[in-house]
Amino acid sequence: MMYWDGISCFFHFQDSVADMIKALEGILQCNSEAVLIIAAKVALKLVRDLPSSMLQSHVLHLIQPFSSLLSSHQVKVASRCANGLNHILPYLSLKKDGVIWEILKETNAVIHVINNIQKFSKGMESIKYFQRMASLLRRILWQWPPSRYRVWNDAELLRVLEVIRVNPDSSVKVAVLQLYSALALCGNGAERLLENGENLIKMVVQCMDSTQPPSVRIEAFKLARLLAMSGQRCSKMMRLCCEPIVQAIICGLRGCSLSDRQIAKDQISLLVEAGHLALITRWAGEHHIYFWKLGIDRVLSTLLLSKSHKAQPPQHSLSLKELRAITDEGPAFIWDIIGGLVTHCGEDFNPEMNGSDVFIGILIGCACLTFVDSVHQSSQIYQDAANNISGRSASRAVLMMIYSPCKYIASQARSKLSEALKPEGKRYLKSLMDYLCYVSSRDEFGRPDERTFFSIVGLTCYSGLPQYRKYVLQSEGIKMLLAFIKQCLKNDFHLGRLSFASNSQNMFSSWTCCQTCAEDWDGGGILVLFGLWGLAELIHNSGPMRNHPDLFCGQMEYTEAQFINKLQEICSDTSIPGLRWYAAYLLSYFGVYGFPSRLGKRIGNAFGEKENADMQLILKNGESLSIHGVVLMVQCPSLLQTVELPLDKGSSDGSPVRQYTELMKKFKKEVHLSSHVHYLPLVKLLEFVYLGYLQAGEDLLKSLKSFAKHCKLQPLLQMLHRNRPKWGMAFPGLDLALALNSDGHTFSYVSI
Repeated sequence: MMYWDGISCFFHFQDSVADMIKALEGILQCNSEAVLIIAAKVALKLVRDLPSSMLQSHVLHLIQPFSSLLSSHQVKVASRCANGLNHILPYLSLKKDGVIWEILKETNAVIHVINNIQKFSKGMESIKYFQRMASLLRRILWQWPPSRYRVWNDAELLRVLEVIRVNPDSSVKVAVLQLYSALALCGNGAERLLENGENLIKMVVQCMDSTQPPSVRIEAFKLARLLAMSGQRCSKMMRLCCEPIVQAIICGLRGCSLSDRQIAKDQISLLVEAGHLALITRWAGEHHIYFWKLGIDRVLSTLLLSKSHKAQPPQHSLSLKELRAITDEGPAFIWDIIGGLVTHCGEDFNPEMNGSDVFIGILIGCACLTFVDSVHQSSQIYQDAANNISGRSASRAVLMMIYSPCKYIASQARSKLSEALKPEGKRYLKSLMDYLCYVSSRDEFGRPDERTFFSIVGLTCYSGLPQYRKYVLQSEGIKMLLAFIKQCLKNDFHLGRLSFASNSQNMFSSWTCCQTCAEDWDGGGILVLFGLWGLAELIHNSGPMRNHPDLFCGQMEYTEAQFINKLQEICSDTSIPGLRWYAAYLLSYFGVYGFPSRLGKRIGNAFGEKENADMQLILKNGESLSIHGVVLMVQCPSLLQTVELPLDKGSSDGSPVRQYTELMKKFKKEVHLSSHVHYLPLVKLLEFVYLGYLQAGEDLLKSLKSFAKHCKLQPLLQMLHRNRPKWGMAFPGLDLALALNSDGHTFSYVSI
């Protein structure tokens, strides 16, 4: 009986709540300021004290009056309504977002909140008032991207925030930093903040300082991370304030250890935020110099040491057995940071010169141990999700170490990984290859799992170890990778970001908008990228393709011509730079050198066309080639000398291309080449100029290398030498926009 009485009381109370909210909705629309002050207080208490389950059903009725009263001249009314909205908005269903945004627009809520913030800057209102208004504006900016333009484009508000941010009160600093972070969710907003951002960045760095409360430092790191979400914006920040930012990161990482259970939660949050900001190492730049200079290797290795060894870090190199005994499981960001550092490290960088080889040895050794453990565990039925995150990051880091441009790091990584794999290395390798064969042979590929990731990364790492590479080649590893890549492309796994990709770099991605930055170098094509990478490494170390006439035998659906075509499609159709680079790199082993693109295909149709050609290249033996001067001017200006040509600006529409065209109609230019230039290499070079790539046999490579070097075609030269792509490098492409400059050009008579 008591049970049913309880249910009856609950529904009665719920009905009473609905009646109270409806009554308050009406009262909050009256004109009496005295009544509004009391009604706003009651409504605030109601939404603050009621369970969220009850708020969901009825509280939508209060949003309209709360939003309207943000413009109230009564401070208590406006403040309580802002506070009420701060309590309501987080609990409402996403399905109601559209309805709520319409209410906020109709009531000009954003404009009223901005006006209220400006009142605080004039000293008219309390800190609590500002906190409530700033918090509400921040919530709106996070939840409804259409609100962002109105805010970041408000020059007066940005000026007001500049005034407010010097307030010494830590709660004000936190509110301002959070508001800036909300503005930086919009890519255009972040750009606006960085336009004259020197003072802003200095303020952010000051807020990261160890003298500030943890709450202020945490928000400063979050803001810096949002501002540096793209390589371009990161470079801009580093130009403004490089070393102090790196110093602040190092200081944040030194603060505590994730393994210390006695540490406060805010200290752990601070460490994590500093670690996430340190992921700027994934982009090349001057900041790498300061990371090494300020001892990032010592800081990261200390984070891995167990509590008993932190006070006295090792002073000499440790064996892998010793490392396993004194280190703990590290957070994933450690491996992401070191992975970025070793990727952009200089070829001749030598840690032994400054005594940091011990700490780098700890990082390399621990990464290799974690990688080997992860490869072994990936085949187990039960896997700990947290360990998998760290294992994935460590696996990527090991891959970057093995193929690092730094000779010292690459050598150490290969040595330590070889040691870590003993005595089970070949068994692990066979297991990886067997699983990839199984995955590649299935009719339905299914969703890629953890084991697929570790198998393809593991095989690519093994391919960098000479003692295991031979086994991979003998076990038809090239054919297996061809089948795997085909299966991935067939199922479009190169298009979307995979769920197990490191997400520490993309924590804000679902909330951001207007991010015009280029896609990450590996993008969502991590399986295909590592497949192409491993394949390229095997082919590179197995000699020319003519040594493998049977490579495509037995693959009825994937002939050599089809594979070449597929690689060209990747270069032309995907936006992921890493995939495009490795596809182009692989093409060089099939006699295709350069960078296929859709635009190149269209421009290439004009190659050899005489009707609209405005220039002739004449060889010593009398042979000639008709070309288009504007294409040569843009794609290979070093082939010819250019001189300024005075233009009659009054006789044209002002377009440089139109002026150039009109002048070229009057006469054709002839360029006589020396006897050192032969017809076939010249044709091939022009093929690259028009198409973006050329096709040539091994017999032409020597002369083409010399020609490309003379013409300063560095990207082509890299492909002709078959140099491994450098991580993070932009993919070359045709850019005829360079022809639209302010100067006309003609070409002088030259001898080459």
